[in-house]
Amino acid sequence: MNAVQQAQQCGQSIWLDYIRRGLIRSGELKQYVQTGITGLTSNPTILEKAIAGTNDYDEELLTLARTGKTTEQIYEALAIEDIRQAADILRPVYDRTGGRDGFASLEISPQVAYDTAGTMREARRLFAALERPNVMVKVPATPQGIQAIRQLTSECINVNVTLIFSLDVYEQVQAAYIAGLEDLYWRGGNVRNVASVASFFLSRIDTAVDALLEERIRNGREEGRPLLGKTAIATARLAYAWFKDTFHGVKFSAVRSWEARVQRPLWASTGTKNPAYSDVMYVESLIGQDTVNTVPPSTIQAFLEHGRAEMTLERGAEEAEQTLRSLANAGIDLKQVTDKLLADGVRAFADSYAKILAGIEEKKSRLTTAAPVLIETDLGRYEAAVKKTLASLIEGDIVARIWRKDYTLWNSEPAEITDRLGWLTVTDVMQEQASGLQSFALEIRDAGFRHVVLLGMGGSSLGAEVLRAVFGIAPGFPQLIVLDSTLPSALRAVTDAIDPARTLFLVSSKSGTTTEPLALYRYFKSLVEKTGPVDAGRNFVAITDPCTPLVKMAEEQKFRRVFLNPPDIGGRYSVLSCFGLVPAALAGIDIQRLLDRADGMRESCASCVLVQNSPGSWLGACIGSLALEGRDKLTLVTSPSMSSFGLWVEQLIAESTGKEGKGIIPVAGEPLAPPECYGNDRLFVYLRLKDDDNAVTDTAVEAITASGQPVVVLEMRDRTDLGAEFYRWEFATAVAGNLLGIHPFNQPDVQRAKTATERILSEYKKSASLPEMQSTGSLSSLLVLSAPGDYFAVMAYIQQTPETDAILSGIRRRVVERYHIATTLGYGPRFLHSTGQLHKGGPNTGHFLQITAAHQTDLPVPGEPYTFGVVADAQALGDLQALQATGRRVISLHAEQDDAASVGRLLG
Repeated sequence: MNAVQQAQQCGQSIWLDYIRRGLIRSGELKQYVQTGITGLTSNPTILEKAIAGTNDYDEELLTLARTGKTTEQIYEALAIEDIRQAADILRPVYDRTGGRDGFASLEISPQVAYDTAGTMREARRLFAALERPNVMVKVPATPQGIQAIRQLTSECINVNVTLIFSLDVYEQVQAAYIAGLEDLYWRGGNVRNVASVASFFLSRIDTAVDALLEERIRNGREEGRPLLGKTAIATARLAYAWFKDTFHGVKFSAVRSWEARVQRPLWASTGTKNPAYSDVMYVESLIGQDTVNTVPPSTIQAFLEHGRAEMTLERGAEEAEQTLRSLANAGIDLKQVTDKLLADGVRAFADSYAKILAGIEEKKSRLTTAAPVLIETDLGRYEAAVKKTLASLIEGDIVARIWRKDYTLWNSEPAEITDRLGWLTVTDVMQEQASGLQSFALEIRDAGFRHVVLLGMGGSSLGAEVLRAVFGIAPGFPQLIVLDSTLPSALRAVTDAIDPARTLFLVSSKSGTTTEPLALYRYFKSLVEKTGPVDAGRNFVAITDPCTPLVKMAEEQKFRRVFLNPPDIGGRYSVLSCFGLVPAALAGIDIQRLLDRADGMRESCASCVLVQNSPGSWLGACIGSLALEGRDKLTLVTSPSMSSFGLWVEQLIAESTGKEGKGIIPVAGEPLAPPECYGNDRLFVYLRLKDDDNAVTDTAVEAITASGQPVVVLEMRDRTDLGAEFYRWEFATAVAGNLLGIHPFNQPDVQRAKTATERILSEYKKSASLPEMQSTGSLSSLLVLSAPGDYFAVMAYIQQTPETDAILSGIRRRVVERYHIATTLGYGPRFLHSTGQLHKGGPNTGHFLQITAAHQTDLPVPGEPYTFGVVADAQALGDLQALQATGRRVISLHAEQDDAASVGRLLG
């Protein structure tokens, strides 16, 4: 017996808080029912993602549009059909339980939330249109909605009362339901045929109250800390006590004698939004007789995996009452909070309704307008291999197993897999936090900060750098600078560009122990302190996992904010989490739209989607199967505005697949060359931004395609589709990892260079000197023995400038044209947290050129006996030694100065 079925034994029904056409057609909803799920809820937000974000509805949408249906009519027809089909699947549950369970719920239009007559009119119309006894219409608990509940109940209409946040409102909902039953009975109606639930939205309560408590904690009022994460469950437990008092007491005794059903409390919004809390806290803590919990798929999966089902709802009643008293003593006006939550909830559903209509309009236009295809995907003779791979994904149930977090897809052990798949559903968490992040960004803007400097490495910085480069900075918002280097020249350039007193620094580290950002923090902290502010911590923000040393340090140093990231996400998969979205919000980027597009791609990659129609699965099948065919140089070509995307893809692919002597070599930013210069080891992927200046790139890609190279074209409607691309590539990488037989979520060889660096720095502390940096070979000697299938990697421990970019790009072009091998470029020490894994753990086909330079000026690392120049040189030496230890072909060239002229002379 699984946890869901055990909850049933305790008297609680678990419903699914999700719907889409593919869920029904694929048979997945039936599987949920077999698991023990006994009902289903939907809302405009869920339906907006399903309709706008997938192609499930395209055929029917087009048919409806051609018959002259309005956008609103199209939406309603699609939604009603979904609920009808879901109700039909749930009908056996309804019959088996005598009408107690087996319901599917549909929200009335949020446009009538504050209109009693409109609510009744819409509820009657929808209930009649659904034509099923086991459906409920969802009515929000606004004052006007509550007035409608009595009349609807008296008409034998099943009502799911939504958006309840407070006990006072719950009392009114109970009274309206009971009065409606009484009206029905005295008119001679059958009260046994009506059912209702009262839905408390729980995690939203904690999100709102915790924000107020955290503000007080930051201001030194520690009495609020024990109350964090307690309000929602306390409210639910007190609501349950009210439920029992009402429906098992005197108030309902007469109505109960008529065999009327109780109005069961339903716990909604039960996906955990705070990474510091258990992912099943709103399920495990609230199990009791005569209750319902409607749960999103990810939380159901977590509950099935590690949840415990036992009677918990009536525990701690006194503690619950004390929690609410303590909130009042802390100055939290809970009524004010819950009133705002109700208004915000109605507004959010109204916004989603508007998005649905806009999405349908956009789809109508796209589906009815046959736009010419400028460049088509052409896999040539590899088309058959990809089809075979897709068939194997279906046969192995690979996509569904990814969603079930089945670690055996990649390894025999669960380590760094089951706790690294949070990226699959992280948009749920970030959607809840988006408005808070945007409010924080306005706070920083209005406080007069001119710059935001991100101190991070690898996955903690690359996503933010891409977002900055693609979207730029919104007018009025501070300039975002990403500093992911220990080079004194890079550090000096940032120092000279900012006023430390008016700069916000983001210390970004998943582990909270990453050497580089912590050293940079100490450096900039000393600069801020020199400007005079007594409370230097107000210029710093931490982004990290819960319970890391960085959290403790941030609290001790009184940072302005600490953003806790979901801990089950690895760095290179974290761009759609706090690591990418906090800096994006601070730059004024519309992260809500970015998340909406990511959610659309997520829906398109869901387990209920046919594998061949899943963008992420299809791309993963392409890059994985072609790599197995020898085309392991994944060459990313982009529209000009999207060039920075290669930085992020490079880390994702290289660090995920480059291990155990295997790997896909991502080639990003390589100058385009004549087709005859490319070997037979390439797969080209062209990320094409519609309406960008694509003429030159289009011509080059057309020539590459005509030459017989396999080419995949991914077209973006606009820059906001970047959110979708982040998700597509993450999913594709998980699929490709399975095909290659590797573990795509660890990085076992990154530690090699770290260990060597630590040893060198330890020796420096004893001797106060490093081995001399000097050249160890020549470029011609490195490449003379290159063979087809090899690649050339430039590892540049120099400051990145447009001038050095141009010089190194020229070197790459010459190598491609002369030796016909792929080329890569990474700036150190950034690439150590990126392609460094591939360099040491991937196939031994690389020819590595390390470039170092003397430091004209140097800067101290506060609290250490060495400088940043020493750190950078130690990292270069450590990387060189790690490559040599693994038998890689590597040389090092040392420039006399860290500037473009010196590098140019060094490379000839």
